[in-house]
Amino acid sequence: MQLIALAFVLLLPAPGLLASEKEPKENYGFGFAVDLTTPEAEVLDALEQVVDDGIIQGSKEYNQDQYIEKARAATSSDLFAKWTGPGKVFYKVRKQALAPFNFKETQDEGTVAVRYVVQVKDPAITSLRIDAIFVEDGRHAIHLSNGSVESAEYRDIQNHIDAFELQKKQALDSEKKRAEDLAKHVLDRSHEDESVSRLAIAESSSETLEQHVRELRRQVERVIKAPGAPLKSAPFHTASNLQTMAAGSEVVVLISTPYWYGVETSGGQHGWIFRDDLDPLP
Repeated sequence: MQLIALAFVLLLPAPGLLASEKEPKENYGFGFAVDLTTPEAEVLDALEQVVDDGIIQGSKEYNQDQYIEKARAATSSDLFAKWTGPGKVFYKVRKQALAPFNFKETQDEGTVAVRYVVQVKDPAITSLRIDAIFVEDGRHAIHLSNGSVESAEYRDIQNHIDAFELQKKQALDSEKKRAEDLAKHVLDRSHEDESVSRLAIAESSSETLEQHVRELRRQVERVIKAPGAPLKSAPFHTASNLQTMAAGSEVVVLISTPYWYGVETSGGQHGWIFRDDLDPLP
């Protein structure tokens, strides 16, 4: 995934939430903004998984922690001014956080909120903006992030995007290898009987190729057994559901594991389906 622009952008907090003084050593109050050469749909798929993962990266409550846990996805947060600009907005919120790291001068319990804004610049370029803030429960004091949360959450989103791209590349490479093997097999078969005329060889090769193409289709396509089979974002039962599949829906198998298939639906959606939920083509 090629990153065409990456910059930290000064994001002003809501009126009345401005810090009273500037930190001389760290850029508190700066958010994160980046342009990705990734279609909006793929960015949204990755973002929704990160918003639903229950953790906030780039901060922690205690030294032995790796990140903040027990966060929840939300449709809004009072800690931010209402978003009135273009794009789609998502939130992840953790209440009763105890003096989280990387927020300015935190000494009390309160709420950490992260806001993500996705905007389309053109069909191939998607803008992603991330802001984080901590507000104490008692004094309602506002503590701005030093950018660690925003950059860590972005890295997590980018990792999901890279995983999607890897899956697609592996699927394409697999299909290319199958096609090459099929062509080699047809060529080898055509050399078995040198006494056959060129026309007979061509016709035989064509028929053999069509047969193998049909067999290949049976190998890589499956149908949903019963209604309600979930299309998962990752190959495990606790992964988020991307959509619910209708009985009889056909999917193409891109990746095979002992318990799961990585598939592509007829609508172009990529995800994972438990093997027992699929049958071969009739």
